Amino acid sequence: MVLPKNEYVPYFEQYIKLVTNNLSIIENLETAQKEFDNLLRNLPEKKHDFAYGEGKWTMKELIQHIIDTERVFCYRALCFARNDKTELPGFDQDIFVDNDNANDRDYFDLLAEMQTLRTSTIQLYKSFSDEALLRIGIASGNEISVRALGFLFSGHQIHHLNIVRERYL
Repeated sequence: MVLPKNEYVPYFEQYIKLVTNNLSIIENLETAQKEFDNLLRNLPEKKHDFAYGEGKWTMKELIQHIIDTERVFCYRALCFARNDKTELPGFDQDIFVDNDNANDRDYFDLLAEMQTLRTSTIQLYKSFSDEALLRIGIASGNEISVRALGFLFSGHQIHHLNIVRERYL
């Protein structure tokens, strides 16, 4: 499915274009998580704390970033699906990374947390009606639909997997 451009701002196109168009939100969420887990679970231990350049995130920080982003965006999806018209604030990913303790955590605990979160995200999206998926809210000053957020989760994860393949392996 190709999402109408009025459901998200152009910035999110880079993520949404990475999802498989003929799969549902749920199927994309499941597929992206399997690919994520299969690649990262087999990463050599020396790569767990690896950053490919000065000031770049470690693998642990990258995983925590994906977790944090999905949590923030799930809250947005829930609010919009429930027809809450409150404009939601943005979040600064760099502040989040600067204040997480990802590098002090066990790598496999981060992977387990991501799996648990993705299972929760899937259950959340299974609870939404077709009408709720089309609802649009405002976050960070931009309109986005619940449906676009659902595809964005997978696209964001795939985007970072591509970076892992290019710069961390």
